Amino acid sequence: MNTNQSISVIDIGTTKIVAMIGRKEEDHTFSILGIGNVKSKGVLRGTVFNIKDTVEGIKEAVKIAEQMSGIKMNDVYVGIAGQNIKCLVNSDYINRTNSEQDITAEELERFIKNQENVPLDPGQQILHVIPKSYTIDGEEIEKPVGCIGKRLEAKFHIVVGQTQNINSIKRCIANAGLRLVKIILEPMASSRAVLDPMEIEAGVAMIDIGGGTSDLAIYHKNMLIHTAVIPFGGNVITSDIEKAYNIIKNKAEKLKINFGYAILENDKLDDIVVVDGDIQGRKPKEIEIKSLAKIIQARVEEIIGFIYNEIKLSEAENMLGAGIVITGGGALLKNLPQLMSYCTGLESRIGYPMIYIRKTDLMDVKNPAYATAIGLLIQGWEDIIKHKNPETEVKNNSIDENIGEISQEKNKKQQEEKKEKVNEKIKENKPKTKKQNKIIVGIKDTFSGFFDSKDTTI
Repeated sequence: MNTNQSISVIDIGTTKIVAMIGRKEEDHTFSILGIGNVKSKGVLRGTVFNIKDTVEGIKEAVKIAEQMSGIKMNDVYVGIAGQNIKCLVNSDYINRTNSEQDITAEELERFIKNQENVPLDPGQQILHVIPKSYTIDGEEIEKPVGCIGKRLEAKFHIVVGQTQNINSIKRCIANAGLRLVKIILEPMASSRAVLDPMEIEAGVAMIDIGGGTSDLAIYHKNMLIHTAVIPFGGNVITSDIEKAYNIIKNKAEKLKINFGYAILENDKLDDIVVVDGDIQGRKPKEIEIKSLAKIIQARVEEIIGFIYNEIKLSEAENMLGAGIVITGGGALLKNLPQLMSYCTGLESRIGYPMIYIRKTDLMDVKNPAYATAIGLLIQGWEDIIKHKNPETEVKNNSIDENIGEISQEKNKKQQEEKKEKVNEKIKENKPKTKKQNKIIVGIKDTFSGFFDSKDTTI
């Protein structure tokens, strides 16, 4: 494989299967050459349970991506999530024979590789070994390569998956006529697509809300310090709507997307939406937007509760200087960042995979739903570079310096554009106006009394 060729990835999700073909450009961005997005039928909460249906979905998505790009997909990088993903923290050390000799990339790589011998429960398999922190002779060091010392200690973040689920993914890829290069944890991939390097330095929690799961990845000082997979996503919200109004799943999903709110706005309190009868002869149903919002809000609050509990368990709550970044298809629920901020006390924003995508791309992939696929492209390219240059220094899971330049260049351009606009307004003598946020005031009062505890139990 060479650095100029295309990169192919497969995102096998609960609600959709995405096949994507991309290429790294000289300006450090990625061009999306082809994309196939089809409905997923054989996956439940991130875990493949029907090989045949999943293979058919992969083949269909690949065919669309190949037709769009004119490129044949062969070697692919594939994402993995699912409720069976677990994370372990392991501490280890080595006593070096020559303390005056520089620590080399090869020496560090052997130290990391040795963590694959950590004992696991039956039926488990290591997916990733990620350094969490380093210490040399008692002093904490961010990058050991090039340093000297006798005792090198480290804490490692070890991502573990069920062997059966991993083998199912391998089988699906093989049966689809593709060659699996590497399986990558989806929260790590999504993070690479939507997080700014400065956020990873300051401390940030990335939450990818998919159909079946909500994936969490926490970073601090350029290190991945915690990951978790919460086995609930947008599908449970759809299911609640389906049961509450006795309508089919398809219409419940459309209600959620088009009229759903995590926090209702004042001007929507009296709005009503009419849903056609599911079965011929049945009368249309009138549904209050206010009632719909209560159902959605109750479930989202509970999902946020699971996420916030994981953040507390990671002991990183006070390290999140950049707050929370929400991505995935579920991130598009109206006013979700406001509810996330209220429930956690942390600043929240939506993560769009725009930083690393070329502006010239015609396809509308700058959507949170494609964060995982785009992140897989980025990590696939990094894997190619690593194998092309095996002596390259280990990056400690930090953002690549070249890729990091993109956000800095964009920030500079944005500042210049803002300055030009201000100057134009001064010349035209037009006063500035401020857009007022319409989000409902008095959130705390609104929250109380909606449901008893039994109403929000998953």
